[in-house]
Amino acid sequence: MAKKIKVLVWNEFRHEKYEESAKNMYPKGIHGTIRDFLSNETDFEVRTATLDDPQQGISEELLKDIDVLIYWGHNYHDEVRDEAVEIISKRIIHDGMGFIPLHSSHESKIFRKLMGTTCLLKWREANEKERLWLIEPGHPIANGIPEYIEIEHEETYGERFDIPTPDTLLFISWFDGGEVFRSGCCYIRGMGKIFYFRPGHEICGAYYIPEIQQVIKNAVRWAAPSNGPIPILGKARPFPRT
Repeated sequence: MAKKIKVLVWNEFRHEKYEESAKNMYPKGIHGTIRDFLSNETDFEVRTATLDDPQQGISEELLKDIDVLIYWGHNYHDEVRDEAVEIISKRIIHDGMGFIPLHSSHESKIFRKLMGTTCLLKWREANEKERLWLIEPGHPIANGIPEYIEIEHEETYGERFDIPTPDTLLFISWFDGGEVFRSGCCYIRGMGKIFYFRPGHEICGAYYIPEIQQVIKNAVRWAAPSNGPIPILGKARPFPRT
């Protein structure tokens, strides 16, 4: 029997507690909604954690048992412990844990650390239509995804997005207000794979859209650690000649 991919869905889980519009949109929390559709996949084992959990839901012991971390943050990035950021970073870079930051997680401490830039952008809350155009249909994350995904109401993001050039750019968004945005960005950092995916404002319903769910499912499978060799670093003897 194939080994299941162990996924942790981490969420601030503050908006859904204290803002009626967010609570009404995601009564189980964004993490609960993502957990539910991921749990329908027989090859995933899914758990959740939030900012108000013990150790903020992030510990070295927990992440040692996780293959892919999905991360949703927005207004409380500064509350995340620097120790937690280091634990996540180490697991990605040294151990190959996959990392999928969603929506406003572009400003999280961990994403900024991994990118080495401000990760700032243009934005406004206007509930505008978004068309999320798929530009690399041959990529594994594109499996089963149409040419574009239409989101009727979303928070608007716009360029310039202050990130390094993605290793692979999968999605570009267009919004009613005229902005475009790099909305699906793949990176390799050390041993780990990262997929930044833009949709998911807390008062909009992007995570109920089947195509958005499929992108996230595909991204989990893509980002999961490979079974390749573990590199041995440091001083080395020459290999024997054959």
